[in-house]
Amino acid sequence: MDFLDAYEQWADAHAFFGTDLIPSPADDEDPLADQTAAWEERLADTPNGRLLRENAMFRALGTDGKIHLLHVTHALEQISENGTLYPSGGCLVGSVYCAPLTATEQGFRMHNLGEYILTKEAPAFVAKAGAPKREPTPLIFEIALPPQAYRGLAGVDYLRLGAIHLQIYSRLEYLLSKTERHQLRETIVSRIKNSASFLALAAAVARQSATVKPDSFLRLLDETIPRLPILGYVYFEALAEYLMLHSITRDTRERAEHGEFNNWLYKDMLFASFPEMAGKFDLAKFRPSPTGLDTLLARIDPGIDTHHARGYLTDRISHLVAARLFTPGRGPGAWHRTRWEFDSLSAQLGPLLGHLIHRELRTFGRYPDFYFYFDQHKALQAWNYWNHMDIVTPFNGTIPKGEIGINPAYPDLVYRVWRAEQDDAGRLHPSEELELTIAPRLVDIKYTLMRNNQWTAPAPSAA
Repeated sequence: MDFLDAYEQWADAHAFFGTDLIPSPADDEDPLADQTAAWEERLADTPNGRLLRENAMFRALGTDGKIHLLHVTHALEQISENGTLYPSGGCLVGSVYCAPLTATEQGFRMHNLGEYILTKEAPAFVAKAGAPKREPTPLIFEIALPPQAYRGLAGVDYLRLGAIHLQIYSRLEYLLSKTERHQLRETIVSRIKNSASFLALAAAVARQSATVKPDSFLRLLDETIPRLPILGYVYFEALAEYLMLHSITRDTRERAEHGEFNNWLYKDMLFASFPEMAGKFDLAKFRPSPTGLDTLLARIDPGIDTHHARGYLTDRISHLVAARLFTPGRGPGAWHRTRWEFDSLSAQLGPLLGHLIHRELRTFGRYPDFYFYFDQHKALQAWNYWNHMDIVTPFNGTIPKGEIGINPAYPDLVYRVWRAEQDDAGRLHPSEELELTIAPRLVDIKYTLMRNNQWTAPAPSAA
């Protein structure tokens, strides 16, 4: 695959915000074009829909000078000893995961996402790991944006990475034996074949406006998630999106005044329903009980209309399945005629195959030993695209809720970093400048804060 092919795939994996005045070329081959446009209007026409275009993170990205970001680490001592900070994978692909900071006369005010991570999420992870001496430490990054930095708003949407996952596997598959490759293909095909009922239903809702009872849809979704783990991520993003867009609690309104989506809604929802995810963050296991969904939503925000939420989730998840998991412009027509073979499915459901392979490789045979390099390969492609676009601080474009990263491979990256302390009012203050280098090399995911399996990572050997 040459640069142009990879470039187009990565361009398609980004959501471009702030392009309302630029007419999109007509795509007669996309059966979801009208529905996608309708969804953009529907999302904008919600109590907090304006934040999709006008928010604190976008304002910070539009500055001409410096941007300040918060990064939370549990391993400052080790980082300081090595003098190097490595990016991680996840929703920001290969970035140093951060949240925005706002400079005030009283210190740096944290975005509510960063505040939750520092004061609730990270301490819970550390406590569960039984390592009380490893206190979460806030780091303040000051990034100087060069004159040539991209001024548009392009956020990577990890739900759109399926085709890229499939492409990378096709280049690295010979790390597996013939038997392992055959077994992997058969496993993936079996998972999809036995999930055809849900996929066909979602396609009918999205493409043909089929009517289905939300309770029936959500039950079938719940039954299918164990076979198609990517649906756990889709469900989570749809539910988090609904809460952030529709909540009108006092906290939500106050955070909206600062230009921020209320991240505490879905964070509390996640850890209230799945407390075991502290330290083992895995959205493939996100399966709120269909019968307990109303109670869960009422506990997070009593003002939520649960009947409306169920209908919304049915429509939204169906659209995301068709738009993110089917090959654009393709997808099975008559499902009963589908050829259940890997190559045939890759032409119609390529992104779904890619997501399933990416997930399966974490535990499949010998491949976990190579999984790090699979993600490193993906990060190299992302860095190449971001550098071509002069994107210094990529962000999560699934919804602009405040997840922003630092591109570790940007050649003109200029930054300073401080260890910070929090005052009684919750503001952060730089306390010690650190001599750290951001290296363009992924840290193994098992050593990251959100998916920590052990606490002492071996120092990378010198090349």
